Amino acid sequence: MLILNNISKKLGDFHLVNINLEISEGTYYVLLGRSGSGKTQLLELIAGLNSPDSGEIWLDGEDITRKKLQKRGIGLVFQDYAIFPNLTVFGNIAYSLESSSGDKKIIKEKVARVARELNISHLLGRNTHHLSGGELQRVALARTLITSPRLLLLDEPMASIDASLKDDIRRLLRRLNSHGLTIIHVTHDYREAVSLSSMVGVIHNGRIIQEGKPDEVFRKPVNKFVARYSGIRNFFRVKFRKDPEEWVAVSNSNLVISLADGSFPDEGLLIIRSEDIKISITRPDNNSVNCFRGIVTDILPSEYGVEVSVDAGETFYIDVSADTFRKQPLLESSEVWISFSPEAGVALEGSN
Repeated sequence: MLILNNISKKLGDFHLVNINLEISEGTYYVLLGRSGSGKTQLLELIAGLNSPDSGEIWLDGEDITRKKLQKRGIGLVFQDYAIFPNLTVFGNIAYSLESSSGDKKIIKEKVARVARELNISHLLGRNTHHLSGGELQRVALARTLITSPRLLLLDEPMASIDASLKDDIRRLLRRLNSHGLTIIHVTHDYREAVSLSSMVGVIHNGRIIQEGKPDEVFRKPVNKFVARYSGIRNFFRVKFRKDPEEWVAVSNSNLVISLADGSFPDEGLLIIRSEDIKISITRPDNNSVNCFRGIVTDILPSEYGVEVSVDAGETFYIDVSADTFRKQPLLESSEVWISFSPEAGVALEGSN
């Protein structure tokens, strides 16, 4: 288990503040944040490239806060791979073992084994100048994994890889984790967090502002920043009130939205995920509680199919799959109905 207790570090004008983490063995932990949020700086503290100003770092019951990076048993793969251009693929992978004067036969066997695991055996004799981003990433991983790290740290591992190769690297990382390797993976890409993590943390301005299982974090964000990061576009400034039989949220344009039972502030933000909203040309016959008539104002391509904007007193953004859109084509300025369940609304206190 990796434990960070109240880790702080000042780096110029930037400050990591009171970072507390507990990452269990075998976890795939994705640290999600924008550029400049502190995620790489935190990775470097864990690896031992820098020391914290205060706090402690423990790994498997051992205080490694001031331990040299070579003695931590932690592998770090840099965003730019840090491949040695003057060495072959074999030389890169074997470098750490050869520098410690290991037996050449044993080194050759270890390189062959890790190369097979990462499907790069055919590259061992080649130089690195003409390797693809995906191949370079595998070489960098192999060079790290050959040292049998207790913990693998990945700094933006997909950043320089073509989209067509990212699925292969994701499958590889999931396989490594399924074999028991604990991984901490920093990225700015929400989709990487969703597709890989068993736990996710969101870091902003040097602080971890939310962490938990991916579904918990992205379905129930603690603030607008996390919600926007997870792709939510439907934010409504509302006042919450209890009617005789239910809680409702009343928007600035007096749109009344029914909510599931819960505890609500007097006012704040109501968020609704785009995929939780249904859209149809005719009024639904299922007596949906939140059912509103609106006008289509915009239709744009999206990674899910199309994003449809509807003015129903407030502007709603709805994700529609390509298949659904073909079966039920929509036109700008046409009248539609939107509906969603009371459980779809998530309340956030405040406006941030």
